[in-house]
Amino acid sequence: MTIKTADLCDDFASELTVCSLDMKSFGKHKRFAGPVATVRVFEDNVLVKEALETIPAGYVLVVDGGGSTRCALMGDRLGAIAEDRKLAGVIINGCVRDTVDLGSQEIGVVALGSNPLKSVKEGKGQRDVLLDFGDVQWKPGNYVYADEDGIVVAQRKLD
Repeated sequence: MTIKTADLCDDFASELTVCSLDMKSFGKHKRFAGPVATVRVFEDNVLVKEALETIPAGYVLVVDGGGSTRCALMGDRLGAIAEDRKLAGVIINGCVRDTVDLGSQEIGVVALGSNPLKSVKEGKGQRDVLLDFGDVQWKPGNYVYADEDGIVVAQRKLD
């Protein structure tokens, strides 16, 4: 991806919402963009895996983990699913693990931080719902752009 979030802000500021969370990049791709698919969970990553296995190639999975940093919602195994399915990236309001491996996988991954503890596996949560975190309403089908400067969301594809 050659488009920069700063340039998008210069050209389309009135159409963008900027994520206010200070998220860290863990995937090999520091820049990524795509249509949004959503999951809401709390310390349980069953629906995260299901979404990674089913959303279309080129999409960005946005996971609202409630901001919990007590366990990871994604690691190298789920990263491999995203990479194999050619997803653009994953944005997690929560933590990841296996960060060295994620850093070598051909995907974009941003999260609040890392934690080596795995999540529970109960299957609780919701898919394809409106999320609200980081001063952004994450609506399925909206378009997200992420790079080293931050994350912006638009109602349409801007590039």
